[in-house]
Amino acid sequence: MPEGDSVLQLAQRLQFMSGREVTQTSVRVPRYALANFDGLTCERVWPYGKHLFMQFGEEILHTHLKMEGTWAIHYAGDRWRKPGHSARVVLRLAHQPRDIEVVGHWLGMVEVYPLSHYWDRIGHLGPDILADDWDEWGRQEALSRLLERPERSIGAALLDQKIVAGIGNEYRAEACFIAGVHPAANVGDVDAERILDISRKIMWANRNSPIRVTTGVKRAGETSYVFGRYRRPCRRCGEKIEKSVLGGVDAGGDEGELERIIWWCPHCQPAPEGYVPLPVDF
Repeated sequence: MPEGDSVLQLAQRLQFMSGREVTQTSVRVPRYALANFDGLTCERVWPYGKHLFMQFGEEILHTHLKMEGTWAIHYAGDRWRKPGHSARVVLRLAHQPRDIEVVGHWLGMVEVYPLSHYWDRIGHLGPDILADDWDEWGRQEALSRLLERPERSIGAALLDQKIVAGIGNEYRAEACFIAGVHPAANVGDVDAERILDISRKIMWANRNSPIRVTTGVKRAGETSYVFGRYRRPCRRCGEKIEKSVLGGVDAGGDEGELERIIWWCPHCQPAPEGYVPLPVDF
């Protein structure tokens, strides 16, 4: 599941694009089908939270992986490893002896706009939790935004990209467990600052790792505390991990908020008073 660390690693893989000229452009999204970067140089590639940006001349290509998106790299003319109908962006870049083809498959969002519009387009996002200057500005700003609504559940708030950009469901689950906090607990009833610091710490530790590890153990099946471990024993107390859903517009969440799975240990993360978990059948 793409989270901020996945997009950071993707941006690092695509750094070879910088300084290369685009020889062919195909944006297979109707609104931007006429976008053309041919003859332009890729100035840079960078992430912000879960978003990926590429600059060509004075134009920005802005994409988001959502749940299924991925980028593939081939020599031009080689057979794609994924179906052609899934391609949303195809870029050929100058390279000897053959051009390199960069293909964005199943991208959840594709936008093209002038560089001058960049800050307007990301202005709604909170600080990037994996930014190098997090401690200088981002941490305090994210904490301030988090505390603005003390009645909101900490689980929903952590996934709100307007508060802090980059945290996804896996890190939300693990940070809440490490903090001993149930995801449904109100922001005002928990140590929100500590949870934010834990989120940054575990994501920063994994920013260059192909395998997400929050337990400190890299062995298969032992990398997480609660995420994806429904009905399995808690690594701390042995109680069986529970799961339910949290958030969503139908449950009174913000507009655009998605209902997401939560996992927790009923002993290590006591549920808030009056909390009734919704049953899930998957």
